[in-house]
Amino acid sequence: MNKNDPNEKEEFALFQTAVQGVKKITHDTIITPRQQTRTLDKTRVSMKETKNHEFYFSDEFEPYLNEHGPTQYAREGVSKYEVKKLRRGIYVPDIYLDMHGMTQQEAKRELAAMIAACIKENVSCACVMHGIGKHILKQKAPLWLAQHPDILAFHQAPLEFGGNGALLVLIDIPDKIQSLD
Repeated sequence: MNKNDPNEKEEFALFQTAVQGVKKITHDTIITPRQQTRTLDKTRVSMKETKNHEFYFSDEFEPYLNEHGPTQYAREGVSKYEVKKLRRGIYVPDIYLDMHGMTQQEAKRELAAMIAACIKENVSCACVMHGIGKHILKQKAPLWLAQHPDILAFHQAPLEFGGNGALLVLIDIPDKIQSLD
């Protein structure tokens, strides 16, 4: 473009009138130094965590999961059609749990917290992204999920929700009894 172009001068003049009176934004973010947690605080936090996550996932219990094909599970009494809906992506997850980089202990804790949050928020479908990596969480996550009494079914997620590195989980949301007092 030519600097002597009259259209460019008009556009620049229009721009200047449009931004007239605008103040420059100042960067006012304050970054506080991270405080060291004392051992007393750590024990208090760990006690709260154990209280919040009542369900314990066992590493020794291994439910029967079909090893051929994609990872899938349906609790007894749950229609296989529900698993098919998960596979096709008809259920869209409202909560996502990304377990990349977590240890097994952290992953168990976060998985239990996610299930508790789903029940509290009435979310019936969640996505657990375990990743592929060294296949540790990929192998353990389905075993843990199959142990939980509130899990109806799960299936390897469709590609749009993580594919081979994720599971779509269907959670049993209990009906809340409302009193008419």
